[in-house]
Amino acid sequence: MQEAVAILQKYWKHDKFRSLQYEIIDSVLSGQDTFALMPTGGGKSVCFQIPAMINEGICLVISPLVALMKDQVANLQKRNIKAIALTGGIRSDEMIDLLDNCQFGNYKFLYLSPERLQSDWIMDRIKNLPINLITIDEAHCVSQWGHDFRPAYLKISALKKHFPQTPFLALTATATPRVKEDIINELGLHKPHIFEKSFARKNIAYMVFEVEDKVFRIEQILKKNPQPSIIYVRNRKSCLDISSQLNSLGFKATYYHGGLSSKEKDKNMQSWMDEEMQIIVATNAFGMGIDKANVKTVIHIQLPENIENYYQEAGRAGRNGERAFAILLTSPSDIIQAESQFINILPDKKFLNLMYIKLCNYFRIAYGEGINEQFTFNLHHFCLKYEFPTLKTYNAMQFLDRQGIVSLSQEFSEKITLQFLIPSKEVIRYMSLNPNDEEIILAILRTYPGIYEMQTAFNLQLIAKKSNHKETEVLAVLHKLKEKEIIEYHSKNNDATLIFNEVREDDKTINRVSKYLENQNQLKKEQLQSVIQYINEKKLCKNKLILNYFGEITTVDCGICSFCITKKIKKKDVTLLSKEIITLLQAEDLNSRDIQNKTKNSPDEVIGVLQDLLENNTILVKPNNKYTLRS
Repeated sequence: MQEAVAILQKYWKHDKFRSLQYEIIDSVLSGQDTFALMPTGGGKSVCFQIPAMINEGICLVISPLVALMKDQVANLQKRNIKAIALTGGIRSDEMIDLLDNCQFGNYKFLYLSPERLQSDWIMDRIKNLPINLITIDEAHCVSQWGHDFRPAYLKISALKKHFPQTPFLALTATATPRVKEDIINELGLHKPHIFEKSFARKNIAYMVFEVEDKVFRIEQILKKNPQPSIIYVRNRKSCLDISSQLNSLGFKATYYHGGLSSKEKDKNMQSWMDEEMQIIVATNAFGMGIDKANVKTVIHIQLPENIENYYQEAGRAGRNGERAFAILLTSPSDIIQAESQFINILPDKKFLNLMYIKLCNYFRIAYGEGINEQFTFNLHHFCLKYEFPTLKTYNAMQFLDRQGIVSLSQEFSEKITLQFLIPSKEVIRYMSLNPNDEEIILAILRTYPGIYEMQTAFNLQLIAKKSNHKETEVLAVLHKLKEKEIIEYHSKNNDATLIFNEVREDDKTINRVSKYLENQNQLKKEQLQSVIQYINEKKLCKNKLILNYFGEITTVDCGICSFCITKKIKKKDVTLLSKEIITLLQAEDLNSRDIQNKTKNSPDEVIGVLQDLLENNTILVKPNNKYTLRS
């Protein structure tokens, strides 16, 4: 293992391995199939990169995430280590050249998606490569009960026949006991060595707070903790809104979402990494390959889709080992919103069947035909033509893609950005002279308050709905405003490429995969329920709840989460504060912020006592979020 340490020092500039890295590397070098569960920030990539560097030959890395593959290849190349990724969009002749390079060019790493293995000629080429290790990254995708199941992963076990002496290494950051068992069985791992790093992050305080005003609470948190912070939001509009609000409150905030150009992403990310900005407000597009050690707070202001994602995102805090906070701010309406966002947009078998038939009709594919046919596909136009809801259709398309029925590039819809070039009073004057355009313009201004200051991503569907007009009518107004130089308007048609991988067989095609759809839908419902249970559970340690979810049983409370802190308040203090709150409410109804200011207690103490009083039916909450005594 001296050689392993020498490689770590030479290429990664570290003197010693992190927990379990050494043991996993040793297992792989002994030629043993290995399963490693290493929560986020555990340094998984080194576990396969170093053994591959030691042994002759090339390491095959199977990963579902194109961005992660590109990131790892770029990092290896920076270290002068030869690596290649076979991602989507590469032409066949280019692919042949790349595989030739792997065979004759002394490359050490070949990254590809599991779907690539389904191509017979690629599999034939791989069989002839001097492969020293097969690594399956994001191995939870193998399991039907994993949070991103991909059936193509099920075919990886076929590599065992061609490489019976080559060790398999399965890596994942999040796996419940059921998923772990599935991974080992489906990959056909032979008597694997199993390594599991604890999910416990002893320096992270998991906090859940029900609040009336999320921005006010964020302001309190960030003033108290002025170190680097991440705020996770649900959509692009919230990114802009929250970062704008924080900047107006005197903080230095930037934002990050999937709709930004690569240049903007890099610029915003770097300004936060260099600490020119304290806060980055981001969607879940942010995070891959992010390793900033001194993040003090990670704040979620909407419910995450599942505990797996929450744990990974929260785990970006406190990687330097110092006390850090993972805070989830909730309000009563969040559960309804989460169900609307994550559950109501799931396609069932009936919708999937109808959508698939219409998709084939859209491209005039006859029954029994269509295999290997390729088309340019605009999701937005397709949904418009058949009056399909966009998100549900997108999820149905994603499902067909994961099942290998179609292959779909990830660019979608028409990307529109616009900015008003004339002052607001001139816009008002224009509306008075053009009353037919008024409803559409007002809908735009109310939806995008920052549209005078910057180029703003524009949702055509949303504005059409809000203004009660057809999308074609909204587009007509935009073109008119552009001609008159009232707005700067850019439209980029981001059509996807769609390839049909199978002949059209309608019901027969869908019936074959419908059980996977039902499983996945059920799983998503269970996962959201686990999140709801996590926020609603008032009598258990939050850290304990997270560990239990991943099958790690502990009887010890963490002592630092929102539950443990509330529990620490002395009974005497609780009694005194209860009496003080009751006295205040005898005079007038108050919200929690008013009570906090009047009693000079912390938000956590006030909320804790208010919850006790609610549970004991001493007080109740009015629709205006004010507390009042029960009569």
